[in-house]
Amino acid sequence: MFHPRRTLRALLLPLAAGLALTALPAQTAQAASTLTNGGFEADGAGTATPGGWSEYGDTGASFSESGGHGGSYRLSHWASTAYKVETYQYLSGLTNGAYKLTAWVRSSGGQKSAYIALKNCGGTEQRTDLPVSTSGWIRIVVPVNVTGNQCTISVNSDANAGNWINVDDLTFTSGTSGLSIKGADISSLPKSEAKGGVYKNSSGATGDAVTILKNAGMNYARLKVWVNPADGYNNKTRVLAAAKRIKAAGMKLLVDFHYSDNWADPGKQTKPAAWAGHSYSQLKTDVYNHTYDVLNALKAQGTTADMVQVGNEINGGMLWNEGSTSNWSQLAGLLNSGYDAVKAVNSSTTVALHLAKGGDLAGTRWWFDSAVSNGVKFDAIGLSYYGYWHGPLSDFQTTLDDAAARYGKPVFVAETAYPFRLDSDDSLTNQIDTTGELVTGYPATVAGQTAWMNTVANIVEAVPNGRGLGVFYWEATWTAVTGNGWDPTDASSGNGWENQALFGYDDKALSSMSWFSHR
Repeated sequence: MFHPRRTLRALLLPLAAGLALTALPAQTAQAASTLTNGGFEADGAGTATPGGWSEYGDTGASFSESGGHGGSYRLSHWASTAYKVETYQYLSGLTNGAYKLTAWVRSSGGQKSAYIALKNCGGTEQRTDLPVSTSGWIRIVVPVNVTGNQCTISVNSDANAGNWINVDDLTFTSGTSGLSIKGADISSLPKSEAKGGVYKNSSGATGDAVTILKNAGMNYARLKVWVNPADGYNNKTRVLAAAKRIKAAGMKLLVDFHYSDNWADPGKQTKPAAWAGHSYSQLKTDVYNHTYDVLNALKAQGTTADMVQVGNEINGGMLWNEGSTSNWSQLAGLLNSGYDAVKAVNSSTTVALHLAKGGDLAGTRWWFDSAVSNGVKFDAIGLSYYGYWHGPLSDFQTTLDDAAARYGKPVFVAETAYPFRLDSDDSLTNQIDTTGELVTGYPATVAGQTAWMNTVANIVEAVPNGRGLGVFYWEATWTAVTGNGWDPTDASSGNGWENQALFGYDDKALSSMSWFSHR
């Protein structure tokens, strides 16, 4: 993107906090109680200061140009040299209350910071960072509580030479947003501790991993359940013990039934050995009894599950071959058997169905259309979304938004993660271990991991009608500990995921845990 440098203009310094910075000529900053020119259509391309807006800093780097999201034009920040610029609009005469700014954005990445803020509104400034997306537009939201009858909408870039952002179709309306789930899967934790795993806070003091995560803002834990795993972990007994710790920390609990003795995922949905050779009719009873047994035991010890997944990443169904998607009526019967067991234990527990199709709109539609047409009962939709496997962020947003709207259900990210480094801490090669596997704009650093998680959280937060529940980080505690490898049948198997944990190779909590404090 090549744009001529535009002349810096004189600026009046603000006389007091909350006054708009007014670029000359002054008529560009008429305060209003409604957002003016939120689509940047008023002036056409090449406008140095779009109508209704003001600029501060390296003002030549902020301008309108062709290539809008909705209309013909957009706001862009760009310069051939490093720049800092703010494009802002001051609103006054507002009725106090909750408001939400919505914007469509793109960004090259690479900036020191690039964000949209709502500030001088009477309370705490609210910011949403722009996701790195060079082609598809992404919708983000910024909520704020206005208490001083005014608010400033601010688009900010602190950028290196050649970095750019596009912003368009801003709306400022009554409403709010946020995430109710800021969670993580910590299924690996009990075995890690038993094998000598140590967890430290950011200062280096050894502590309890659940407490460290809770103190960072985590409010929901996810635990997988296998039926009879070879190593004796992730079974009913271990889940009951872990649930006590989770509930004692004040967190909610998601129980993730794999209906297997080992990993169940899109590539394998192997029946537990105890159910091998069972008829379809018997498998329905098996699913009911196992689901009921685990959940009723949790309830009996005072740790009732708040949410349950009936199956894990069941793109192709579960309990193959009887429960394959090639026989939807049978799969539906198995899923409803699980649903009925959950509700028999506790009618208010949320039942989720979980696919690993975070960026696959057509595949997600096909699966849930089939489920609905076969009478499958469910309360929520969970999607795995790993950016290095499941397509670009814009496709993820499209899929998530569509699922929420098409089925009228809340949605959440059941699994996501990102590496903070590429090398291994054990002898097993990591699943993501080369720069070529990474998502463009998100380096394998602690900062990159943090940015990834905030981006995913921001997209879930932006799901319309408040249907975005939140995010679970996958395996936050799976550090490299001898004996705690991926294979429950092989004590010497290694861990290919330690570079995506939220604890570093020195066992200290990473600053990327800050994402748990997302509003």
